[in-house]
Amino acid sequence: MGLPGRTRFLLGLFEHPVSSCLWRLALLFLSMWTLDAQTAVETKPFYIWQTGPWGRCMGSECGPGGSQSRAVWCAHSEGWTTLHTNCDQAQRPNNQQSCFRVCDWHKDLYEWQLGAWNQCIPVLLRNAGALRPTMCSRGEEGIQTREVGCVQRSNGEPAEDAICEYFEPKPRLEQACLIPCPRNCVVSEFSPWTSCSKTCGMGLRNRIRFVLAPPLFGGSACPNLTEFQTCQPGSCDGEENLFSLRVGPWGPCSVPLPRQARQAKKTARGGNKRSRESGKAPKEGKKQSREGETPPRGEKPPRESNKQSIEGKKQRDDEKQYPGKDKNSKDEDKLSRNDNKQLNRKLDRANGKPDRPSRQADRPKRQKKLKNRGKKEKIRDKIKGRLRERGKTKDPEAKELMKKKRLKNRQNRPGGKFWDLQVGYQTREVMCVHKSGNVEALSLCSQEMLPITFQACVVPKDCDVTEWSPWSACSKDCYDPNGPTGERARTRKVSQFSIGGGADCPVLEEREPCSPLGDAVPPCTVYSWKTTEWTECRVDVLLSQQDRRRGNHTGLCGGGIQTREVYCVQAGADAPPKLGSIRSKEALRPVDSELCLGVAPNTTQLCHISCPVECEVSAWSAWGPCTYENCQDQTTKKGFKLRKRRITNEPTDGTGNCPHLVEAIPCEDPSCYEWLVVKLDECVPDNEKECGPGTQIPQVQCINSDGGFQCPNISALQEVRSCNDHPCTVYHWQTGTWGQCIEDSSILSTNTSVGRIRGDDTSCSVGMQTRKIICVRVNVGQVPPKKCPDSLRPDTVRPCLLPCKRDCVVTPYSSWSPCPTACPAGNTRRQFRKQHRKRIIIQLPANGGQDCPEALTQEQECEAQSVCHGYRWKTHKWRRCQLVPWSIRQDSPGAQETCGPGLQFRAVSCRKQDGGQAEIEACLKVASPMPHLSQLCQVPCQEDCQLSSWSKFSSCSADCVGVRTRKRILLGKSKKRDQCKNNQMYPLSETQYCPCNKYNAQPVGNWSDCILPEGSRVEGLLGMKVQGDIKECGQGYRYQAMVCYDQDNRIVETSRCNSHGYIEEACIIPCPSDCKLSEWSNWSRCSKSCGSGVKVRSKWLREKPYNGGRPCPKLDHVNQDQVYEVVPCVSDCGQYVWVAEPWSVWKVSNVDLRNNCGEGVQTRKIRCMLNTIDGPSEQVEDYLCDPEEMPLGARNSHLPCPEDCVLSDWGAWSPCPLPCTQNQTRERVAYPIRKPGKDKTCPPTTETESCKLNSNCFHYSYNITDWSTCQLSDRATCGNGIKTRMLDCVRSDGKSVDLSFCKELGLEKKWQMNASCVVECPVNCQLSEWSSWSECTHTCGLAGKLWRTRTVIQAAQGDGRPCPSQMKQWKPCLVKPCYSWRYSSWSECKSEGARCGEGLRFRNVSCFVSDGSEIQDSSMVNEVLCGDLELSVEGDRLIVLQEACTVPCPGECYLTDWTVWSPCQLSCVSGDDLGFGSVQVRSRAVVAQDPENLLQCPEQELEARPCTGGQCFEYKWRTGPWRGSSRQVWCERSDWINVTGGCLEAAKPVADRSCDPPCTKPWSLCTEAGVCGCEDGYTEVMTSDGLLDQCTVIPVLEIPTAGDNKADVKTIRAFSPIQPAASAPGRAGRTWFLQPFGPDGTLKTWVYGVAAGVFVLLVFIISMTYLACKKPKKPQRRQMNNRLKPLTLAYDGDADM
Repeated sequence: MGLPGRTRFLLGLFEHPVSSCLWRLALLFLSMWTLDAQTAVETKPFYIWQTGPWGRCMGSECGPGGSQSRAVWCAHSEGWTTLHTNCDQAQRPNNQQSCFRVCDWHKDLYEWQLGAWNQCIPVLLRNAGALRPTMCSRGEEGIQTREVGCVQRSNGEPAEDAICEYFEPKPRLEQACLIPCPRNCVVSEFSPWTSCSKTCGMGLRNRIRFVLAPPLFGGSACPNLTEFQTCQPGSCDGEENLFSLRVGPWGPCSVPLPRQARQAKKTARGGNKRSRESGKAPKEGKKQSREGETPPRGEKPPRESNKQSIEGKKQRDDEKQYPGKDKNSKDEDKLSRNDNKQLNRKLDRANGKPDRPSRQADRPKRQKKLKNRGKKEKIRDKIKGRLRERGKTKDPEAKELMKKKRLKNRQNRPGGKFWDLQVGYQTREVMCVHKSGNVEALSLCSQEMLPITFQACVVPKDCDVTEWSPWSACSKDCYDPNGPTGERARTRKVSQFSIGGGADCPVLEEREPCSPLGDAVPPCTVYSWKTTEWTECRVDVLLSQQDRRRGNHTGLCGGGIQTREVYCVQAGADAPPKLGSIRSKEALRPVDSELCLGVAPNTTQLCHISCPVECEVSAWSAWGPCTYENCQDQTTKKGFKLRKRRITNEPTDGTGNCPHLVEAIPCEDPSCYEWLVVKLDECVPDNEKECGPGTQIPQVQCINSDGGFQCPNISALQEVRSCNDHPCTVYHWQTGTWGQCIEDSSILSTNTSVGRIRGDDTSCSVGMQTRKIICVRVNVGQVPPKKCPDSLRPDTVRPCLLPCKRDCVVTPYSSWSPCPTACPAGNTRRQFRKQHRKRIIIQLPANGGQDCPEALTQEQECEAQSVCHGYRWKTHKWRRCQLVPWSIRQDSPGAQETCGPGLQFRAVSCRKQDGGQAEIEACLKVASPMPHLSQLCQVPCQEDCQLSSWSKFSSCSADCVGVRTRKRILLGKSKKRDQCKNNQMYPLSETQYCPCNKYNAQPVGNWSDCILPEGSRVEGLLGMKVQGDIKECGQGYRYQAMVCYDQDNRIVETSRCNSHGYIEEACIIPCPSDCKLSEWSNWSRCSKSCGSGVKVRSKWLREKPYNGGRPCPKLDHVNQDQVYEVVPCVSDCGQYVWVAEPWSVWKVSNVDLRNNCGEGVQTRKIRCMLNTIDGPSEQVEDYLCDPEEMPLGARNSHLPCPEDCVLSDWGAWSPCPLPCTQNQTRERVAYPIRKPGKDKTCPPTTETESCKLNSNCFHYSYNITDWSTCQLSDRATCGNGIKTRMLDCVRSDGKSVDLSFCKELGLEKKWQMNASCVVECPVNCQLSEWSSWSECTHTCGLAGKLWRTRTVIQAAQGDGRPCPSQMKQWKPCLVKPCYSWRYSSWSECKSEGARCGEGLRFRNVSCFVSDGSEIQDSSMVNEVLCGDLELSVEGDRLIVLQEACTVPCPGECYLTDWTVWSPCQLSCVSGDDLGFGSVQVRSRAVVAQDPENLLQCPEQELEARPCTGGQCFEYKWRTGPWRGSSRQVWCERSDWINVTGGCLEAAKPVADRSCDPPCTKPWSLCTEAGVCGCEDGYTEVMTSDGLLDQCTVIPVLEIPTAGDNKADVKTIRAFSPIQPAASAPGRAGRTWFLQPFGPDGTLKTWVYGVAAGVFVLLVFIISMTYLACKKPKKPQRRQMNNRLKPLTLAYDGDADM
């Protein structure tokens, strides 16, 4: 069924009602099914392929061809992994790819290539939608990018980044940057208005400003620097002069044409003379227009550079045509000069010399000259012909000889071979200019005299030099690869100097480093450091100021300091072979220390002196049996009992200082005993070997030598008797100290003096020492020798070794120090200086050797110096003034042939200071700039007045008295001319008052450092410098400079004020004081009475250090005034014991009266006693004994009844077996004293208890204490010491017990009880000598200082005295005036002979004096004071006294001169430099003179350049007070300069305030907020819509004040001091206005406060009134105890009680 049929079917269904309902249901189900289908489509799973990172490139070879893989998996869109089949297999990524396998050697083939950073782009532009800030403060943050890629090093071909990333990470592609804020151009304020450019008519006034800071970083450009204003002083009387004569610049210097060319030109010119004369007027205009031809309007005239280049080309063509005057032309020139002289004389006699024509008569005379020219030429031709005839008569050989002579004279003339001077001429252009700038015909400017268009000049020539000379020999003539290289030079000479502005000379000398090579070159001398022997170790220099041992240095030991001297010698110096070290040192001569390279060896070092070990002996043995003194001689019946002791610690200096070791007692019935060897044990081989040498131990017995009886047993050898039963008669031999070792005459030996190194113990001979021996009875004194056993008599003589004599050894004298060679140029005075040499002690004398020489240094005067080799220029006389050739200047109006301006030359040569000739190159290198070779001159005409030069002023007899004069005279024919005798125009004398000089001196500058007088230092041996012994304090002097001024406040030499230049004042340098401590206290008792503890000793702080003294050691952190030293200690646990007295008698408490027995109590006293060898000796404090072991002092006891068994006290508990366990027991027993009676039994006699750990059974172990502090000898200050620690036996419960408990258990002792240690020595800082005073920091002025320095030789160590902070000292220099050459200001630019155009301006160079500071301005003084100075201005030796300039024509618009460079300015924000560098600027402004030419003005110019340094400037808006509705607003720089353009325009304050609608109400005004308000004294009444309705007077509360009640009324409202205060009519003064209402009509806050205060005050007054008026209650009576209670004071801990 088709679509129409279906449609009809559906429509039919809709027509039936039931069908319609069914159809609707079907549609509903259909729509639901469709929705489910869509949902099913939308929720269909979505799978994608995902990949991991590529793995490492793998392969067998390096380079391309490797492969790498990665993981590929299928993932659901929600992120979980699924089967691969769920993803599209066609889109599966590759899991493998080829790659480049990188190896280590690829690092040399590939590298990162870094591109340049791109432009900084703001960050906000990269973020879409971000708004850029309207105001910029510091700058805008930006990002700049660059390209980075991996490339091949060889050709730069790109490669994969992974290759380079294998070796180093990829460099960053972006970096942060800062885009600075735009900086607008900043200009200054306008200058005042100039005067009107015209005196009549319409002119212009200008005012200009200059640029202070250029526009930067896109800031706004500079505004116009010039403002114009029309002006009209008045109307002009006649016609305005519209034309001005302008001259152009001088053209290049041209060579005059040869005579033949001039004559040919004359001939050609003579034929056309009439035509020129007839058409003179029109052609003159054409000529001038040709010379100064101007292009049509709208076109610019050709540039001067083009004109000069054309003229320069013309000059070169002339030079090619006429390169110079050859011999013939020079001869002809001389001939023509003679002809001209004679011709001029004849013309003068014939025609006379008329006066110089005036401007009005110039043209008629010019015509007259043209008429007489033919006559003059005829006369000149006749004279020349006669002269030629005369010349022909001369011999040709004579003529040639004269030419050679002239040539020789010309060459021998000073400077003639260097300067080929040639006079030329230069011309300039003259134009007539309209005020609009157009060039017109010269005839329009005919009212003015035409200026000179020619002048003489020097034909320019470039400098010409010779070829280079060969290289000179190398300055180093030896081979040293590690040393500095030499230098060689080559030079060239000047053959032609630069003259007339030609090219300057090139470099005349070249230098280059060199090193001589070749087998024949000897090696260079090498220098090395040598040292002397170390001096003896000194301990005293380390002692503090308070140490009592400083006065007695004997016996000091421990750490010390020793020094030596270091000097430089030539290494490898020839020394005799097989010679000791001292001999080799003798062969080495000290040289200058600067020749030695490297760091010099130390001159000080720490050392150690071993402390003496005291002799220690054991205790005495028991007395031996009575024996014969000599068993071989038994005739006497007298014997001796002996007892001995042995040395337990050997002393340092031998056993001679030990006490006696044997004592004897006389006895009766002596016997003799000897040892009997019973047997020898087996031989035990040494070193645990099986065979070889070994040791046998004998078994011996002591037997009586008489009968062979055995010695008695030990008990028989001891005798016990009561003390002091009989007097002790003990004898012993007492020995004295050994005497000095003297030479034994019986032994033939020689004690020769040898040189040896300290420490070498070789001796030269054997000597003899003796000592005294006496017999001494104990407690009695010396007795006869027979009382002591003679067999025990010590030796009185012993041999000894005599030390060798050691002579003093010094080095040879060093070479003499060089004499000063430098001297100031021009100083011919002899300088007598001294030179020195020294020698050094390298071995001190000892043992009677030869002493050292007293003189170790020598000095002598330097030989008289010759004159300093300086060079100077010598100028010779000026030659004759040469004029421009007449052929060139004859057409000039007013020119005369024999007079006028010209040019003259002089020769310059080089001289030594002594006047001898020198090469010209020496002066070019050393001397000042070469003097001028030429100058303009004037050949006076006959009518000119000629005057001599001024003489010197006459001398004054005294200052301030009389006058001084100078004179000059008229020369030649001027003496007869009347016009020359006019003294007003030509004064012949000048008079001056004699100078009146008055001087005053005054101090200047600060006081110098306090300086000790020279020689105040005390030096130790060999230059050893110990700060403790050096006088670095005490009285010194400080200095202040004096300056001398004359009456004009100009600085002069201090000698003018009769001053030596300084004020001297005594001063004190405080001496350093070390930290002072008390002596060590005694050691405290051990902190524990049993076991390990500590004992302490302390020092108290007596005085703190000051002025750089030695600091205190580390003080206790609790008590800052004490220094503690703690050492461990172990107390014998048995040294304090409890001693119990016997029990007292029973005190029966429950008595059985029948049997007299029962229960009772017994007591006894318990005391803590000090236990000694002899038993308890004295009672001590109970806390010293162990409280756990304290016996009972009382016990309950039972008094036994008859027939009771009586037992003894319980015995001690048996020890528990170790280790302690609970299964073990201990017991104690008692024994019966009385047996029991019938039917009675004894109690148990044994008591048992189990062993419990830490209760009745204990384990024991060793405990080791901490190390003690490093303990030194009493004689030592620092150095090597010993630290100790101790063992302690500790019970398992932590209690210390006697060491015997651990010893009985046989515990292992594995610890070292003693160890060596070092106490750091307190080394004081040691400084070098003060250096010599430096040169003055300023050659002149007030700020000069002399400095001297010192260095640290030995830095402070430990608690030594620190180095002082002052390592430099200064004192002022002698004040000298600062003389300098300075330019004066440029004169006004003047164009000679014309109103405008190219001209010259001039300045002078004068001598100025100043004090060297920027405060005082320089003053001009006499040039004689600068006579010793080189003629240079600010370091520039090229003195320029004139320069070309341009005079603007009337009406011309021109640029000003460049301003000076502005100060360097940094780009800063709030004083912080942004790091963009600094810049400075200069500018040129436009100046206009005529309103009509403003459009032709050039553009203003601006130049900026970077500079170093600079300062930050801030710009702020400033406002003035309101004047009505306006005020002044301006921008101010931080240096208080008003500027335009530096402040932010967005922050500019409002300058005008206006309200809308305007404020028309009475007493209303427009406020700064732009709304209407009221004046002071009025309050605003506002309308409902917020507008001002009216201003009402504020209610006034008048508060009268002291004085006039009506004239002094104040107001609480602020008022303007500028405006008058509002007051009532007829009432003067001010008023306080209490204004309760605000501007909106509501009450102010303070009104509520005042109301609340008044309310509180009223409440308070009412309350007080009520209390005062209230009737008091009657007091209740209480019965008081008549007895007074005691006053009880309770102390609450307050210290004030």
